[in-house]
Amino acid sequence: MYDSGGLEILTDEECRELLGAVSLGRIVFTDRALPAVQPVNFALCHGDVVIRTSAGSKLAVAARDAVVAFEADAFDSAIGSGWSVVIVGHARVISDDEDLVLLRALPLRPWTPGGREYYIAITPQLISGRRLPAAA
Repeated sequence: MYDSGGLEILTDEECRELLGAVSLGRIVFTDRALPAVQPVNFALCHGDVVIRTSAGSKLAVAARDAVVAFEADAFDSAIGSGWSVVIVGHARVISDDEDLVLLRALPLRPWTPGGREYYIAITPQLISGRRLPAAA
């Protein structure tokens, strides 16, 4: 199925598969009553998007028990093809010791120095995706 702009509409399953193929995305949250977008590395765990950050970060404070959006994509400019997946869901802090053992085993390594032992999980409540087919 295609949208009015000619982009292929992806199924939930296709969206989840594509999310699992990349490790960089963008989280959209509210910061001082304004929308904020921050690039983050992430991993999937039991269908949730998991982000690792520091406890005092803007993201950690703003995303605690909030509705957020998350987007990931890929584009190949050589063939003019790409995709984008957007999820909307409730962000929650993971603090249960058993859950933290599982999350610490994920391939989710901080990009910057300093402690990043604060895990935020986003369970997708809405998921959508579009694919731009290769140029003819």
